Amino acid sequence: ISPLLLKCDGSDMMEDAGMAEVVRKLDQACRDIGFFYVIGHGISEDLLNKVKDVSHQFFELPYEEKLKINISPATGYRPENPQGYKELMNEYIKLCTALGGSPYEFEGKMVGDPFWEMRIIGYPGVKSENEIGCGAHTDYSLLTLINQDDDKTALQVRDLAGDWISAIPIPGSFICNIGDMLKILSNGVCESTLHRVINNSPRYRVCVAFFYEPNFDGMVEPLDIFKEKYPGIKRSQVFKRLDYGEYLVNKVQTTFANLVEHN
Repeated sequence: ISPLLLKCDGSDMMEDAGMAEVVRKLDQACRDIGFFYVIGHGISEDLLNKVKDVSHQFFELPYEEKLKINISPATGYRPENPQGYKELMNEYIKLCTALGGSPYEFEGKMVGDPFWEMRIIGYPGVKSENEIGCGAHTDYSLLTLINQDDDKTALQVRDLAGDWISAIPIPGSFICNIGDMLKILSNGVCESTLHRVINNSPRYRVCVAFFYEPNFDGMVEPLDIFKEKYPGIKRSQVFKRLDYGEYLVNKVQTTFANLVEHN
């Protein structure tokens, strides 16, 4: 996507044939499968690897150390160990946030004041084949950037035929996928696709997922430009206006039932 990043603010961007081809492929990927690889994004492969390395180091810590930031009850937003974790992640978060661009250009006044969320996810190595590490789901944000281990193929995406296809890691790249909110904003033009994780490797797998979220207090509904051009006939879907905060809370309560019970 480097041509897009270099010229995204230019008034003549679509006069560039290379740019037009990048946009065409991106548009097709968002419509058909909702997943695509992102290369040329400007974040160094070295930093991507350091983020995964320090995440592995965290998961290798003693259980008692990891328990200090147990999600239930919520006791903190980051661990004190490994050393340098905070500084490294702050740099990474800054670059990922900038990579997403200005959300106001797309979302406008309808949802405004967006936020981000990052999850460091660990999947223990398994002994039996096809053991589910994370069940089939869609992401409920706008967009997700996935930074995954390069030497383990575990992420699977369901294609239009209903088959599960593996998202083979490409060093130095992100995998990006459309979330439920972007599907609604686009009136169903962009696809939020079911995906899952099956870690068949005997080794621990790490995934660092960065989520771009709309305003927690915002109301989300199809943008006028999509309602005019695509009046909701795609797959007979009708998208109603929703309160993102309520939607998010319901999703979290379903996903983290143990947290709800504790509180």
